[in-house]
Amino acid sequence: MARNPASSLLSVPGRRFVIAVPFGWLTVFFFLPFLILLYISFVDMGTGIDPFQPLWDATAGVLRLKYENYWTIFKAEWDGPLFQTLYIEAYVRSLLYAAITATLCLVIGYPFAYFIARSPASVRPALLLMVMLPFWTSFLLRVYAWKGILADAGILNRLLMALGVIDEPLHMLYTNVSMLVGMTYVYLPFMVLPLYANLVKLDWRLLEAAYDLGATPWRAFWLVTVPLSKAGIIAGFMLVFIPSVGEFVIPSLLGGPENLMIGRVVWDEMFAANNWPRAAALAVVMIGLIVVPLAIYYRYSGERAAGQS
Repeated sequence: MARNPASSLLSVPGRRFVIAVPFGWLTVFFFLPFLILLYISFVDMGTGIDPFQPLWDATAGVLRLKYENYWTIFKAEWDGPLFQTLYIEAYVRSLLYAAITATLCLVIGYPFAYFIARSPASVRPALLLMVMLPFWTSFLLRVYAWKGILADAGILNRLLMALGVIDEPLHMLYTNVSMLVGMTYVYLPFMVLPLYANLVKLDWRLLEAAYDLGATPWRAFWLVTVPLSKAGIIAGFMLVFIPSVGEFVIPSLLGGPENLMIGRVVWDEMFAANNWPRAAALAVVMIGLIVVPLAIYYRYSGERAAGQS
């Protein structure tokens, strides 16, 4: 059948429009704000309160960039030791807690996603609705609910004492455990949904073939299901890890004073110390810590996939 020339011409602008929409969205809501953040990170506010001071000195004809906003992140003093600052400690602590949170979400969320994917098609919408149900409640209310559960006089301690498991309340709130519990609870759906989207498309006949070849259920799961769900695992891990690095609310409400993550440090620099350039520099470095490894990984994985094809 002959192809309609009119529809062929219309399809090209249509494809361009579909591609232009997400690029336009990223430009307006990510790239431009990032440029503003980068601009502020080189500003010298001096004793003023305006973070949008001009970088170009028209009188002297020079570009005045305050690199101190960046090097003080890595060195407290010019002749001081490298990477021994409060900011580096906050970065390392944030990356560590984000990795632990993503790992816990993967361990807990994978069985959930697997169960939903293997459930009858008529039941899956209800199960997915249960995963999405926490989003119908305010984020702050859910975090404050965990304060009521984990407090010394909270629901969990009262239940354990009523059952005779403990004689006195356990100190669970404002600790590493309470913070990780809150972060895992909040970000768990972000792990379950991409895993489910990947597992539901899996050809289960491959598992039957593995059983026919003598593989045990665990061996078939490890050698067939897990490799085929690798894309969902990576997507879920990134969806949890990236926002967890800059998390501010949960560590502030559930974490202890020693759990100083980079989100709280940026907030303190911007609103407590009114040092917007330093806060912007911290945010730029944090974005670099996340985006650069991701770009390297996707470039490497793309080249490897092209080489295999």
